[in-house]
Amino acid sequence: MTNFLGYECSLCGQKYGPNEVEYVCPKHGDMGNLDVVLDYAAITRAASPGSIAASPDLSVWRYAPLLPVADPGFGGTPLHSAGWTPLYRADRLAAALGLKTLFVKDDGRNPTASFKDRASAIVVARARELGAAVIAAASTGNAGAALAGMGAAVGQPVVIFAPETAPQAKIAQLLMFGARVLLVKGNYDQAFDLTLQASPEFGWYCRNTGYNPFTVEGKKTAAFEMCEQLSQISNSKLQTPNLQSAIRNPQWTAPDRVFVSVGDGNIISGIHKGFKDLLALGWIDKMPKLMGVQAAGSAACANAWAAHTETITPVAADTLADSISVDLPRDGVRAVRAVRETGGEYVVVTDDEILAAMRDLARGAAVFAEPAGSTAYAGLMRAVHNGAVGADETIVVINTGNGLKDVKSAMKAAGEATVIEPTLEAVKAVLN
Repeated sequence: MTNFLGYECSLCGQKYGPNEVEYVCPKHGDMGNLDVVLDYAAITRAASPGSIAASPDLSVWRYAPLLPVADPGFGGTPLHSAGWTPLYRADRLAAALGLKTLFVKDDGRNPTASFKDRASAIVVARARELGAAVIAAASTGNAGAALAGMGAAVGQPVVIFAPETAPQAKIAQLLMFGARVLLVKGNYDQAFDLTLQASPEFGWYCRNTGYNPFTVEGKKTAAFEMCEQLSQISNSKLQTPNLQSAIRNPQWTAPDRVFVSVGDGNIISGIHKGFKDLLALGWIDKMPKLMGVQAAGSAACANAWAAHTETITPVAADTLADSISVDLPRDGVRAVRAVRETGGEYVVVTDDEILAAMRDLARGAAVFAEPAGSTAYAGLMRAVHNGAVGADETIVVINTGNGLKDVKSAMKAAGEATVIEPTLEAVKAVLN
């Protein structure tokens, strides 16, 4: 790809060519996350908001000119269906919170029902460019399911290391897609480290979040979609032909503030990278404030942000939001910077708030979120209570996964159904 110039270490700024390194900066080991460096001049020659608006492709590959991998094809498969998820207006939720404009970006609508499909689609494409025989990953479930699903779509063998405690629905997805699943008697961090040991031993291409620089490149596409979709909504409000206005418009519309649940830090890092790409290209005119939301039992990034440091101190993670339950965030430094550099904040919420947010999102916006997904909305509620959000701001909350991923937590949030005898009298008795 002509727009892929190489990598830059997020810690020391060392630059590398496309073929000099594969995963992390050699100077910093596993925590030396690399940023992909793109040729913005080449992108400007190849694409514009108008050319993308005219594209019939409704997936992450809509933004192929802004990605460091080529579109691998496989049209009509899940690999070519990740992304372009709905951006819903949430007017009733907004009114309840005293806000004017609130949207929910529902990534539970992806092919394997989570945000992680974006990263896995790009990583699978990269693996095929490299000729990798097997792709491996550590996951609490979603990243693994996404990789297994994208692998199944193209016949790519996959090995997943998951904690033994991962929700059964997520393990079922892994197995159903045909992945080789190894359940680790330990937590996500131990599964992550084991993947790093096993991958070079067996010659596997490692997808691990943050460790593989292409995961961010997949996740940044959510930022592209938000801005393009908000632009379409804005054009529609002006009562002009939606597509034609979008084609003529040299810019997209950035939200004022985006709420993102944070575990290992890679999603918020990816969204930050997406907005930075658009700002550098001149396709948006401002940087949204990123609001990182963490569970109180897994708040390593929030702790570092509050302490005004980039030193990420591990915690003993303990939260029902398994997808963001992480001792040591592997993309923690960039996750802290994403909030600090955009003028946002970190918000910490309890498991009870997360469960309440699951219920509120479902009943107020018809979005069924798993705990990690509802964490972002719980953060918005807490931020509104703290006076950290302006009533006139355009706000986007990202749901990162479908509620069917964790039915046990959903039942806790929703409550029990009423069991009755099969008689009309029983119905009347309940209604009375």
